Amino acid sequence: MQFLTAFTTVAIMLFYAVPGFLLIKTKLVDKSHISSFAKLLMYVCQPFLVIYSMRGIPFSWGVVRDMLIVLGIVLFASILLMMCLFLLLRNRMREQVAPRICTLACCMGNYGFMGVPILEALLPDCPEALAYSAMACLALNMVGWTAGSAVITQDIRYIHIKHILLNPTTFGFLAALPLFITGVTFPASCENVIALLARMTTPLCMMIMGMRLATMPPRDIFGHIGRYGVIAVKQILFPLLMFAVMLPLPLAADIKAAIYIMMCCPVASVVLNYAEMLGEGQQEAASLVLLGTTLSALTVPLMTLLL
Repeated sequence: MQFLTAFTTVAIMLFYAVPGFLLIKTKLVDKSHISSFAKLLMYVCQPFLVIYSMRGIPFSWGVVRDMLIVLGIVLFASILLMMCLFLLLRNRMREQVAPRICTLACCMGNYGFMGVPILEALLPDCPEALAYSAMACLALNMVGWTAGSAVITQDIRYIHIKHILLNPTTFGFLAALPLFITGVTFPASCENVIALLARMTTPLCMMIMGMRLATMPPRDIFGHIGRYGVIAVKQILFPLLMFAVMLPLPLAADIKAAIYIMMCCPVASVVLNYAEMLGEGQQEAASLVLLGTTLSALTVPLMTLLL
């Protein structure tokens, strides 16, 4: 049952890529405009996704504790894996941008845009799972805007507190936090706006994927054996390692399941956004994101068999 639910959910998300692919192929949208769609996704929809993820959960200190646990685990695991890969590939990183992008791709998953609909489908009786997704996204962006950006550019100046605080996901979390604590509700029309902008993230993310797919020869995406190794690390080995590490921990089953599901998500689309904004490794990032997202139709359902 879990396999079928996961497969159906991911297949529907992949279908959203078709309109983006056709828009580029028919030249109704110029490929130079793709970055504008990416900025809309990152700076508008993503903060609302964080707010939406925390709206349907009643405040309690127990939930806050669990959210902090998820934040800590995802943050620690991402940084540890990034450090290990950096030490392993540091000599190659000095000369090539591809190993730097591969490092980020292994450590950063699509916890929000793909994670939220998958969590909603697989854990329907755990509304807190969406708050866990918000925490994972916060951890993702804290790492991405600092250590991740430093890895891509080889400039340690990116590792600064301002890059942790001044990013769209942090803004969304800071806006959501007082609403979560106070339990303030808005009129139905406002709640609908928040939900609509949040739910735009998955279709828009996948449409951008489709647009990028239309601009690249299939050989560039599917013809490099080494990239399959990166996807195997991100979408199979890393989740299995996390599953094994969390198994003996005294955590609630829903927390373990939510973290594991998010670790199974494909390479984060923000890896490509970082590459574009920083001006390095765009083609490698696009190939890994597209390959990982495509293969997630197989890897995510298979990995959820462990639940």
